[in-house]
Amino acid sequence: MTDPILSLTDATLTLDGNAGPVGILHGVTLSVGQGETVGLVGQSGSGKSSLLMLMGGLERATGGRVEALGQDLTPMTEDSLARFRRDNMGVVFQSFHLIPTMTALENVATPLELAGRKDAFDRAAEELAAVGLADRMQHYPGQLSGGEQQRVALARAAAPRPRILLADEPTGNLDEANGRAIMDLLFELRDRHGATLVMVTHAPELAARCDRVIRLRDGRLEAA
Repeated sequence: MTDPILSLTDATLTLDGNAGPVGILHGVTLSVGQGETVGLVGQSGSGKSSLLMLMGGLERATGGRVEALGQDLTPMTEDSLARFRRDNMGVVFQSFHLIPTMTALENVATPLELAGRKDAFDRAAEELAAVGLADRMQHYPGQLSGGEQQRVALARAAAPRPRILLADEPTGNLDEANGRAIMDLLFELRDRHGATLVMVTHAPELAARCDRVIRLRDGRLEAA
């Protein structure tokens, strides 16, 4: 693989637990190419979400090296990591993480405003329309269904036109019908913006749509 967009070399993650240090990830080496869609699968506690967090700089590796777009994330300050994510990554979680006192439009536009984009509200409206919420932009999260809230979260992740999309169980809190709709939208967003997509999922049908599936067991790669 030439010029991987994400690269981990012998990456480890150890966290402090009540009984002492707990090893979460052990010597993970992995590369993801530009435009690739990768599914991370494995049993609960296998380290899938932790691996995704390392890729996004939301957890800091305690050993090895984690690179995104050719930059080593490990030595970056928290402020530098936040700016890097803002400019290059979109992240979608199982929980929607919307600000309850802001409308759907404001939830999507505010991060763009903070990044200094003058077209923040126009771009936010465009992304909300793309996920089928053109008529719900002025609604607050409490006025939206779970599926609609996840659509807002998708629009927020896609609005900066990120080169990397990270998704952690994006359908985990949704019923089957809404889960299928969110899956379709996620792949549409990937195609529309040409992003690299890495997602954690328990859903076999979602993993089957990926270019490559990586299985973790006890914090180690089982297959890649």
